[in-house]
Amino acid sequence: MKTAVITGITGQDGSHLADLLLEKDYKVYGLIRRTSGGDLNCAKHLVDKVELVEGDVTDLPSLMNLCKLAKADEFYNLAAQSHVGTSFGQPIYTAESTGIGVLNCLEAIRQSGIFTKFYQASTSEMFGGLRGESLCNEHTAFHPRSPYGIAKLAGYWYTRNYREAYKMFACNGILFNHEGERRGPNFVTRKITMAVAKIKAGLQDKLYLGNLDAKRDWGYAPDFVEGMWLMLNHNEPDDYVLATGQTHSVRDFCRVAFERLDMDYLEYVEIDPRFYRPAEVDVLLGDPSKAVKTLGWKCSTTFESLVEKMVDHDVSLIPDPE
Repeated sequence: MKTAVITGITGQDGSHLADLLLEKDYKVYGLIRRTSGGDLNCAKHLVDKVELVEGDVTDLPSLMNLCKLAKADEFYNLAAQSHVGTSFGQPIYTAESTGIGVLNCLEAIRQSGIFTKFYQASTSEMFGGLRGESLCNEHTAFHPRSPYGIAKLAGYWYTRNYREAYKMFACNGILFNHEGERRGPNFVTRKITMAVAKIKAGLQDKLYLGNLDAKRDWGYAPDFVEGMWLMLNHNEPDDYVLATGQTHSVRDFCRVAFERLDMDYLEYVEIDPRFYRPAEVDVLLGDPSKAVKTLGWKCSTTFESLVEKMVDHDVSLIPDPE
């Protein structure tokens, strides 16, 4: 039986990854923050299936204890302050958890002396301010446009440095936007689908958003965690872009979401300048050809299917009227 550690197990990706690894008969250890107050978020269904260990990626001793306890074959670092908008208001905390947290994980593995394959959750936000709709691949220059993107770029380079300096099996997964039913409500995609469900039920009147013309390469989270596993089970460590190769605007997302419930988004969506960011990223579009060719990875869920899955899920959460 293989053993794996997942930081950020209470989030969307962490919980989906735990589900995948359990299906593959792994023993899974999940790191949960001491300050989480017992709120397991997306990991509630995992309580009796995985070993939950208190700790934090900003606390090196707790990570060292985790490495010694788990003696893991694979270590997936998904923990971070992962909201781009929030990073502008909390840049120092973002740097500590999203950037230095990666270094802590790598150093804990190195000092443990146990051979452990390491996965770092990198992000398309590292590309940031590219002009036009150019496809981004593993050789595209980085230009982060947020404290989040900058912190993730630091983690990316820490991972590459430990691979080169200490010959660690360490991989960066440069993942473009991936969403799903477990996405947090503070992300624009889930904000949209929750609002659609509430508006249809008469519980909300309007949906207020920022830049409707921002374009993203949106995929389905369960497809992407499969790519994480493939990276650590390839014969050589490397960095890979995971993306769909297609881009859609926030406006497109709204249109498909409202149409799922036979509504027109133009009647309900309004612009609120408060949701504009100090530095906008207009377009993100990824080229996954390396992962497709080398790992055999594929994104099997279409954009329309992704949006409809999220809307249907949020409709199911609306209580029946008494």
